[in-house]
Amino acid sequence: MDIQLEKREVIDILEGTDDLSIILAVKKLLTKKKKDWWDDLTEAQKEEIKEGERQIERGEYSDFESFIQKHI
Repeated sequence: MDIQLEKREVIDILEGTDDLSIILAVKKLLTKKKKDWWDDLTEAQKEEIKEGERQIERGEYSDFESFIQKHI
């Protein structure tokens, strides 16, 4: 797939339409702010993640293989 060709085709379609609703829908789609999943977390969830990061920094973790071996 040639991305430049795809872009040109979309531009050509937009240039050929006088339907304002289509133009506004495409504009909204292309300018929509990307949502960060972090913003959807509660403060408690964010704090748990931060605590997990601090534990990793202190070396307080076990790797996956060690964890699995304890539970087999």
